[in-house]
Amino acid sequence: MISEAPPFWWRKADWRAWLLLPLSFLYGRIAGHRMAHARRASVPIPVICVGNFTVGGAGKTPTALTIARAAKAKGLKPGFLSRGYGGSLDVTTVVDPDHHRAVAVGDEPLLLVQEALTVISRRRVEGAQRLVAEGADLIIMDDGFQSARLAIDYALLVIDATRGLGNGHIVPGGPVRAPIRQQLQYATALLKVGDGNAADRIVRMAARAAKPYFTAALKVRGDNTLAGIKVLAFAGIADPSKFFRTVQSRGAEIAVAKTFGDHEHLTEEEIDDILTTAERQDLLIVTTSKDFVRLSGHHGKAQQLAEKSRVIEVDMVFADHLAPNLIIDRAIVACRERRLREIKAGVKAIPGKAEPH
Repeated sequence: MISEAPPFWWRKADWRAWLLLPLSFLYGRIAGHRMAHARRASVPIPVICVGNFTVGGAGKTPTALTIARAAKAKGLKPGFLSRGYGGSLDVTTVVDPDHHRAVAVGDEPLLLVQEALTVISRRRVEGAQRLVAEGADLIIMDDGFQSARLAIDYALLVIDATRGLGNGHIVPGGPVRAPIRQQLQYATALLKVGDGNAADRIVRMAARAAKPYFTAALKVRGDNTLAGIKVLAFAGIADPSKFFRTVQSRGAEIAVAKTFGDHEHLTEEEIDDILTTAERQDLLIVTTSKDFVRLSGHHGKAQQLAEKSRVIEVDMVFADHLAPNLIIDRAIVACRERRLREIKAGVKAIPGKAEPH
């Protein structure tokens, strides 16, 4: 899957999108066929997948964290399943925040493990099996909706209200991962994040397909005011502009904004440039949680940058505060129904503990 979204994907379809249309059609056929016909492995505990329609960030990780907190409040033991994108490990691994660095396990797992048990695996079935063995009674998948490897009990698709579906074309001509109607067929509900009308079309499509949708917004954690402060803001995430808007919403004046590739590990030269520029212009350095964890555990310039950076942490806040509990409850019910169907059909799930009551 392509992770770097070229800028033309997020504008009205131009000659590049139309030129790539035959490849987009082929990609869409393959992705759609996989979703429709792949044999999905079953696990004996509920599986919630937090995915999105497109390549690029829409708020999946903060959403997964919010659901995990709600699960813990209900007395459950959630476990995150992540592919570990950006990390070098290709074996199924239980993430240890005291041992692993982002270069090995990826940046998002290091954020997830701060909240709950986290397993990375390029093989999602194997990763789910490990979570069951580790005692999880609820799996929260951070992405993986289109992979069609696991039986999913609740698929929540997150869509950014500002960027929406971009130009609406399928990869490589646009950011869409598979035909929209086919994705909607396997979705349980939508989560519209933020203000704006770019997601209205897909919300209407979901409504016609009798799919519910929730609304939410990213909120800065704590006070974290930056009123009147000049800053150097840097971000290596899918949509850096979203972070820059967040910084400005705290009252900061962004004197210098630096963007890097999603999941990108900064070079010594890039780190030195940030430190030197900030010192020369007397700027406060601000960054995202994902960028910060990529610096953590290193020495030298990376450690200096981590120590000098203020992290702007955000949480996904549902408009309906009961929505995360509803999602979890629906997933538990769907899991029970799935297991009953499988028992009647003689289908065996991956061994593990029983689903929660």
